Amino acid sequence: MLILGIESSCDETAAAVVENGFHIRSSVIASQVGLHRKYGGVVPELAAREHVMSIGPIVRQACGEAGVRYGDFDAIAVTYGPGLVGSLLAGISYAKAMSMSLGTPLVAVNHIEGHIYAAIMERLADSTKESSTPSLPALALVVSGGHTSLFLVLRHSSGTGFQYQLIGRTRDDAAGEAYDKVAKMLGLGYPGGPIIDRLAPFGNPKAVPFTKTKISDQSLDFSFSGIKTAVLRYVQKSSIRPLDPRTHHDEKDVPPIMIDLAASFQRTVVDILVRSLQRGMLEYHPKSILLSGGVAANSELRSAVQNFCAEHKLEAYIPPPRLTTDNAAMIAAAGHDHFQRQELADLNLNAEASLQLAKKIQ
Repeated sequence: MLILGIESSCDETAAAVVENGFHIRSSVIASQVGLHRKYGGVVPELAAREHVMSIGPIVRQACGEAGVRYGDFDAIAVTYGPGLVGSLLAGISYAKAMSMSLGTPLVAVNHIEGHIYAAIMERLADSTKESSTPSLPALALVVSGGHTSLFLVLRHSSGTGFQYQLIGRTRDDAAGEAYDKVAKMLGLGYPGGPIIDRLAPFGNPKAVPFTKTKISDQSLDFSFSGIKTAVLRYVQKSSIRPLDPRTHHDEKDVPPIMIDLAASFQRTVVDILVRSLQRGMLEYHPKSILLSGGVAANSELRSAVQNFCAEHKLEAYIPPPRLTTDNAAMIAAAGHDHFQRQELADLNLNAEASLQLAKKIQ
């Protein structure tokens, strides 16, 4: 079974051809980081325009690399939310046009669900692994620039795919958003996550004792605005001068006090995320942990989650870095299971910027 995946929820235009739900025949991504870097973040209007110009060539390239023709697909899976409306519409419009002209079924996929599938795709493709599918129930921690959520993952009633319960979410900034804002304060450039992750190993993570935010109602929700504000106050108190964000920075030209600050910030964020897994484990007794989203590429977070799973004898599912960022392979993988359940979309499909994967458990 061949699924064409199309992803355009934010600032990556992506297309992929996936066979049988996990075998990636091709995966092509056109990043807009260079376009948005000078603005310090994604400019929605510019992102939408770039998607419109890039989507056709990207789909053609994905098909060419996979050695398939447009008529070979069993279904076309496309992200319809959450995300930037203009960006989403670029991918949806192209997918609907293909579906109508080819007579190929259309499948609508939630971007967050795609990230969850990204965590298991590589294991599914590796038949040498003892456990290719996660033992359920599982906890899925999705951490990116726009989302930080914790889901309880259960088997779908049909027996194919998963169903989800939202058990924790950020009440303000997402973790990746906090990374970008801290990097901007320090003049380290955009996107902030990779830069801070690169600097952190050279600093002292205990140099700045940040307080970890605690939610007063004892829920599994997150909050990252406090750590962001604490960094700002430390910068002001210590009279740290931001660097020139237009310049590439590594540990050789960044002041030690700034490197220590980056290391302390990252350690605090990672501790907050792992603490949520600890509390979720005690409440829901999972058998597996799934980590995904753009921040899942962070080396310290990956190591911390792996150590947590080893300590508590839980299966760990962490995607390779190439599948942590927004990509269309994960959309095709999720779309495969929706197609098997005959959950099809029609040509009235529209973008849903605030689409939820599941309702919050109170």
